Amino acid sequence: MKLDEEFLHDRDHSFLTDDEENQADLACSDDEHDGDGRKANSDTSSPLSRNRSDNNLSDVPNPPWPQSYRRSMDLMTGMTPPSVSFMPRSLSRRSGSSFHKKQQSSFFDSFSSSSSKPLLSQPDPTDKEDTTILPQHFPSQLKLSVTDLPLPQSNLCSVSQSILNGTNVLCGLGLITMPYAIKESGWLGLLILTFFGVITCYTGILLKRCLESSPGLQTYPDIGQAAFGITGRCIISILLYIELYAACVEYIIMMSDNLSGLFPNISLSITPGLSLDSAQTFAVLTTILVLPTVWLKDLSLLSYLSVGGVLASVLLGFCLFWVGAVDGIGFHATGKLMDFSNLPVAVGIFGFGYSGHSVFPNIYSSMKEPSKFPLVLVICFGFSTVLYISIAVCGYTMFGEALESQFTLNMPKHFLSSKLAVWTAIVTPMTKYALTITPIVLSLEELIPMAKMRSHGVSILFRTILVISTLVVALSVPFFAIVAALIGSFLAMLVALIFPCLCYLSILKGKLTNTQIGLCTFIIIFGLVSGCCGTYSAISRLADQMT
Repeated sequence: MKLDEEFLHDRDHSFLTDDEENQADLACSDDEHDGDGRKANSDTSSPLSRNRSDNNLSDVPNPPWPQSYRRSMDLMTGMTPPSVSFMPRSLSRRSGSSFHKKQQSSFFDSFSSSSSKPLLSQPDPTDKEDTTILPQHFPSQLKLSVTDLPLPQSNLCSVSQSILNGTNVLCGLGLITMPYAIKESGWLGLLILTFFGVITCYTGILLKRCLESSPGLQTYPDIGQAAFGITGRCIISILLYIELYAACVEYIIMMSDNLSGLFPNISLSITPGLSLDSAQTFAVLTTILVLPTVWLKDLSLLSYLSVGGVLASVLLGFCLFWVGAVDGIGFHATGKLMDFSNLPVAVGIFGFGYSGHSVFPNIYSSMKEPSKFPLVLVICFGFSTVLYISIAVCGYTMFGEALESQFTLNMPKHFLSSKLAVWTAIVTPMTKYALTITPIVLSLEELIPMAKMRSHGVSILFRTILVISTLVVALSVPFFAIVAALIGSFLAMLVALIFPCLCYLSILKGKLTNTQIGLCTFIIIFGLVSGCCGTYSAISRLADQMT
């Protein structure tokens, strides 16, 4: 009871803090406009000021949903490690050791309950310091959440760190099913895979140009709002969160499939008429294992471990090559040139492998040298494409038409390299599950009435229900490649191809050349055709599997 009371007391302070901080930002904005009307009237050059009023977050009483997007996505990609202080130097010197004690004990409390200040408010050009200015008439007990303060220059990411973050996002779930995609499409699918890498890299650069149109834009939802108002922000946010939710479902399927491959004879009998096979048993077991990580208040350790996803991807590729070259499986030049009947499913998997656009704006906003962001994207997509092609060629030449949805399921289990690959495919999702579902949790908690959020038990219950729901979906559709194709065809085509072009055309309307407009139009049409064909094929195959 005492712990609950202390939790409620802390939550009360944090919510009061967020409300007062938003009022302070609005008050500062009003004072600036009243004190210097000419300057406010003359500062209308940004696209946001030319669009309708709901495109600017500073025009509404509270920042629109989702307020927690940037910090939660930064945590998921490991771009701003929780151990790094977000407080400006002047404030850090005044706070002393008490700040670090507070940070270590309850970082995630402040993170999960904080509301970001208006994202699209115009900064004061005379403000050279990364400091937060508050009116003197606000209460002295006002406490700012460390997550809402601007990042000092020293905490921004270098080019090499940005490349690591971007590659970590791209080389994820799609890697393990890429040989299966080439089996479905045929060898010419490698050209389509490369083409997808080129156009998705280009749309990532389009997002960067959208961010440059106004200094207040920092995330993908911000871009959606700048282009299409609050409606655009909400639609893009919902699509991004559905994509994250689907990734959590894929994590459970991936872990259960690989564990059942190692221990195929495991089963669980619940009642005389109800029993679970090996894959279902391990799906339940892995969900139980990841559930406590979703309850954690401090995800710093998982954040650091998730950055090792690039090394895990390289390790998987190395183990696959080792099994073929050293352990004696061998490589065989077989397979069809092109399979048009299964091509839409393969295209969906290709899109699934290149859908990292939800965090590209965050990477750009966190860079010390944002002008080098195109170089970062080219390196990330180039490395990912080479890795995808290498693993796809190795897997297809080793196992041919017998390839399963994940190449680790084909690797002989008696080889040490095979065991290393399988356990890598099991452990990696365990470190990423909580970080992937946290943005969804925080965004949904924003929609719950404030009075009902002031209970630690309610928060735990809410997160548990959300995790169990991913288990139910994974048990209902335990088909890794088909789910990946569905995600890629429906969500990735929208997030990675269609919306970047639509937002670019809307925000920079009247400033683009005919070539730029034509290229964006082609990508939109290509995304629509690929998305519709791939979604239909994936749903049809899913229906066949379930009947």
